[in-house]
Amino acid sequence: MTTTEAGAAVPSESGAQPSGPTAGTSGIAAEPPLTHGYHQQKDEHLKRLRRIEGQIRGLQRMVDEDVYCIDILTQVSASTKALQSFALQLLEEHLRHCVADAALKGGEEIDAKVEEATKAIGRLLRT
Repeated sequence: MTTTEAGAAVPSESGAQPSGPTAGTSGIAAEPPLTHGYHQQKDEHLKRLRRIEGQIRGLQRMVDEDVYCIDILTQVSASTKALQSFALQLLEEHLRHCVADAALKGGEEIDAKVEEATKAIGRLLRT
């Protein structure tokens, strides 16, 4: 269990229960919940991903219905572009939120976030 800022006890992710007489009442303010860079656009992203999911289901249907190869490849290209566009938007939000936040904190955290982003960009470029 962890304690929220309002003082309500909620289960922790690990499921571990606090122990001791002052468990959950340390007097130290709880850290705000972790939000990711995409948090403010979450609904828009989910809508976009559902649209992409529909494109993929359309590909399955096309194969099932023996549609001409080139027509399927055209749809594969459109689906791939949609995923790449989503990935770039997510990367931009990560840079603006997570990496920028780490830059403000400085130290090893910024180095780790830059390395993490660099590796993610590398993976995107290989696709």
